[in-house]
Amino acid sequence: MTDAPVSPLPSFLPSSPLRSPLLELDGAVQAEGIDAGVAAHYGGPLTEQRRLLAGGAVVDLSHHGVLSVAGPDRLTWLNSISSQELRRLAPGESTETLLLDPNGHVEYAMAVIDDGVETWLLVEAAQLPGLHAWLDTMRFTLRVQVVDHTLAYAVIGSMGDPSVLPLTPAAPSGVPLVWHDPWTQVSAGGYQYAPGPAHPAAAWHWTETLVPRASLPALRDAVRNGGVAAAGLLAVEALRIAAWRPRRATEVDEKSLPHELDWLRSAVHLNKGCYRGQETVAKVHNLGHPPRRLVLLHLDGSDAVLPVHGDEVQAVKQLADGTTEHRGIGRITSSAIHYELGPIALATVKRTVPATVTLYVASQDILVAAAQEVIVPQSAGSVADIPRLPRLGIRTPGH
Repeated sequence: MTDAPVSPLPSFLPSSPLRSPLLELDGAVQAEGIDAGVAAHYGGPLTEQRRLLAGGAVVDLSHHGVLSVAGPDRLTWLNSISSQELRRLAPGESTETLLLDPNGHVEYAMAVIDDGVETWLLVEAAQLPGLHAWLDTMRFTLRVQVVDHTLAYAVIGSMGDPSVLPLTPAAPSGVPLVWHDPWTQVSAGGYQYAPGPAHPAAAWHWTETLVPRASLPALRDAVRNGGVAAAGLLAVEALRIAAWRPRRATEVDEKSLPHELDWLRSAVHLNKGCYRGQETVAKVHNLGHPPRRLVLLHLDGSDAVLPVHGDEVQAVKQLADGTTEHRGIGRITSSAIHYELGPIALATVKRTVPATVTLYVASQDILVAAAQEVIVPQSAGSVADIPRLPRLGIRTPGH
């Protein structure tokens, strides 16, 4: 068997420092594109899912970016420019926040943890240069300093108790830098559009731990010696999709509003003060409807075709002459083979598409049938209880 080809790192990453030592493990196959530099899998993606979900495996995310904001004004400053309430973030507490454009579209997503001295921002690799530059332009005269720590610290993911990691978390100010994903439940000030009390996020106990980048060879050796198992990105992506958890690099495009992805539940505080894009967030939530909605698709796997990011989602329309017409109503954002659910995908579709309609995905010149599971319903938004004024000329009872 020949070795799998090694994909080049994206141009925005240094060529050697961020190529993970864990790619030296037996069976490691490097991810491509936005996730190059770490393993897509280590030879058994479905087995890796089970191990990860059971809390017995770690995921190499060392290609992700790590920024910190230091200075006494750091939390009030970040609070003023982003979607989450951050002013009272306690040392060791985890949250996430979004930076929006003036029209409320998602630009950046950040995992946030404060250690009492610095606020740490964990971001997708592709976000790092633009986010760092934008934050620097917004400092003005405030007492804050933005520092890129990506070459000093690496991110390692796990499910449940992060003690499975055979390394000590970084703690430059005495507080272990372990981020617990708030997606598990609706955050204070947030709002969930997904219907019903049950939500698959209840099983999504995702953590990201910062470790010194110099310790990655020790983690590689611990995996080789059986001290811990390694799971690749294909494993965590399948579990993430099943948990309806949006990811900035895949679910977001230039038109994305947080409402469309049900991201108000963990990344937006609806009762905080002004920030860029806040007016749109409030208007869509209280008075309008998001133009698109996120759905989970259960895909027909009989043709052994797994649709990929960007593939068109279509609905079938019955014409008057008895024929049918396929019309595009959305796009695939993420897809995976889940160890229990089989082929699944997240997609954004037009809000007006009925939840009962069978959809199809055009992929590799094949139409793949897809049953949709509602995440964001057609009724999302318009939650404000505004009294209706009677029309002119109509008398109300008693008048």
